Amino acid sequence: MKKSSIIAIVAAGLTVGALGMGVPSASAGDRNDKGAAAPKPPKGARAVVQVSPNPTTERGQEVTITGHCGGGPRLKAIIAGLPGKSIMEDIRIIDDNPKGFVAKARLKSTIGNGVGPIFVDCDGEMGVTLLVTHV
Repeated sequence: MKKSSIIAIVAAGLTVGALGMGVPSASAGDRNDKGAAAPKPPKGARAVVQVSPNPTTERGQEVTITGHCGGGPRLKAIIAGLPGKSIMEDIRIIDDNPKGFVAKARLKSTIGNGVGPIFVDCDGEMGVTLLVTHV
């Protein structure tokens, strides 16, 4: 496989191997090539978010959004997609605990194949992950 065929998407200190091609991912807690701990993300970008299942395979599929607020006081909002291009509906915050939040949402029935951002607003700290859809 050519290196040019491997796509990596970088967002908020998180590297995601696109299309499940076996590209290793990294987090802010990983060590750099010299063995030193990687620096913390900047204040305002320390929330962590995950979506499960990821990738998704069905339109209308329910997903679970979890994570922590990285020092923010509580989970305030979830933004799925970009302005005017939402990829989720019926977003419900189940538990806004800053040390471990939980939310549920449903993929829109009009969603197609691709990658979309999922943002969390923890009232001063933000986080982002990417949701891959294969529908």
